[in-house]
Amino acid sequence: MLTRIGALGSTVTDRPVYLHAAAVLRIGYGLLYLAFLLREFPHRDEIWGPGSAWTPALASQLFDQTGWFSILTLSDSQVYFELCYSAALVTSALFMLGWRTRVVSVLFAVVVASFHARAIYMTDGGDNLILLMAVYLPFTACGRRWSLDARRTRLRVPRAEAGVLAASPGTPTLRHHLRAACRLLITVLHNCAMFVIAAQVCIVYGSAGLYKVQGGSWANGTALHYVMNLELFRPWPALSFMVDSHPMLVTVACYLTVLLQVAFPFVLFGRLKYPVLTLLLGMHTGIAVLMGLPLFSGAMIIADAVFIPERFYTSVGHLWQRTFNRKGAAGTGASSPADSSFVPPQPGSVG
Repeated sequence: MLTRIGALGSTVTDRPVYLHAAAVLRIGYGLLYLAFLLREFPHRDEIWGPGSAWTPALASQLFDQTGWFSILTLSDSQVYFELCYSAALVTSALFMLGWRTRVVSVLFAVVVASFHARAIYMTDGGDNLILLMAVYLPFTACGRRWSLDARRTRLRVPRAEAGVLAASPGTPTLRHHLRAACRLLITVLHNCAMFVIAAQVCIVYGSAGLYKVQGGSWANGTALHYVMNLELFRPWPALSFMVDSHPMLVTVACYLTVLLQVAFPFVLFGRLKYPVLTLLLGMHTGIAVLMGLPLFSGAMIIADAVFIPERFYTSVGHLWQRTFNRKGAAGTGASSPADSSFVPPQPGSVG
């Protein structure tokens, strides 16, 4: 028992895990929220602005009861709202690119929380998961991979190594101890936050499946039939009618949905995880197309990326580097040492 506890402690404190998965979450949610804000740009005033049916005064009354807060209610000025909306677009883009991620991730969480609280009754539910992930991601090292911060760190490594070689050996100073403590704190926070994110996704799937089990329409396989005949969730009526014309397909889809969601938390440590993730990808794609809920589907698909092993992302990164270097060599006729695919390792990272 003590050995297992020690191994678990080493896993949490030795090095940050799933750095590529954290980067995928950062890129995915930054891009998704940026696309969401751009899609709603023509309707921004009716949803979040002073012209919204849910007025700033009503929002303030709700905040007094719930404890929520939104920067959008600090002023009723249209100019102030436009500045906030522009800042939200810029913040989402910078978060996606991974520029000054530590600071920008906090700003992104404030933006998502503010827009969510301002119009809590006017969204489709997909932003609930985005809000949770936006709160968790500032505690992760999501800028260590596939980001502008990672690129800047790679460029600094040769100079840092030269400085270490030039420095004279001696007793570690207080500054070195503080840096080591800071790295340890960042590692522990990152690993714990990634565990919380994975647990959150399991809770979402498990609770959704258990709630469906209690419903009679899911038990008899007719739930999707009623969904596809609701005007609100039928962006492509012809496609919905075509799918609904196959009762056996609809029934199988109902039972498969419940089975996947209930079984998801129990297959994470075996090989069944990969076919289940593939089927969930198809399920969310179908929800996005048939029900017109791309924000919800996109949020769930991105969240599923946390369960993909690091070796997959590493292979994708190596394939991208080889492809990029091959194109660069074809364009210049020869490759130079600067175009090498070698990437210096980052301190305290994995992958």
